[in-house]
Formats: sequence, C-alpha cells, structure tokens
Amino acid sequence: MDGEKMDELLRRLKTGSLKVIFQERTNDGMVQLFRYVFVGGFAFVADWGAMVLGVKLGMNEYVAVAIAFVVGLIVNFILSKKLVFQEASEKTNATGEFVAYGVIGILGLLFTEGLMYVQLEWIGIHYMIAKIIAAAIVLLWNFIARKVLLYK
Repeated sequence: MDGEKMDELLRRLKTGSLKVIFQERTNDGMVQLFRYVFVGGFAFVADWGAMVLGVKLGMNEYVAVAIAFVVGLIVNFILSKKLVFQEASEKTNATGEFVAYGVIGILGLLFTEGLMYVQLEWIGIHYMIAKIIAAAIVLLWNFIARKVLLYK
C-alpha cells in the first residue's frame, strides 16, 4: 500500500479516540475501508446468526443464506451510513441510494451463493467455514462497488 494513502488512517489510529477513528467524517478511502471491515463484521454476525438459526429451524442452507443476506444487508446499510459513507450519494436520492445499495448487495448475494455452491458441492467444505470464506471475498466486492458507484 502507498504510504501516502495510509497517512490519514494512521493519524486517526494514533489518536486512540474511537470518535476520531469511527465517527469523524472522511472521504479517505483507506479510513472508509477500515471502518467498512468493522461494519462488515457486525453485518456478518447478524447474517451468520440468521443463517445458523435458519438451518437449525430446518431450512435448506441456500434458503437460509438468502434470508440471512437480507438481515445482513439492513445492518450493513444502517451502520455504513452512520460510520463509513456518511455523505449522501451524489448520484441519487435517498430511495435510489438504498435501491442501488441493495442491487450491489444482491450481486454480492449471487457471488455468495455461487461461492457457497462451489465450496459445499465441489470441495465439500462445511457450510459455516464456507460462509466465512465467501463473506471475506464478497466484503471486498461490496465495498469497492459501493465506494465507486455510489459515494465517490
């Protein structure tokens, strides 16, 4: 990574202040990515929990993943608006912003389902481990797409 691009993130981290690290407005991509990883972690916990609950209730793994996706998307949108992409989208109004956010998320869901299928059916990985791998890959897709398409 370019040292110049890390300066803003490092400055914020050195303060030790959670407010400076997570709440002060920024358009710096590295700071936003750092925050997005935390937001993604919270959304993942909500998603994961909903998926596990669905499977425990007897749902097919793929159906549980899809329902859990909606839970994770809502958590991600709310936290991202408060902590990551604090500015309004320059390209659309609030309703359009949520719709675009959701479309990017749906593409992420398709990637997740595809990655889950490959891992479950072809490789034979347990669904919980497969979900972690898929979530890490899709987190990067979601951040880059949302940053470039909605909030640049």
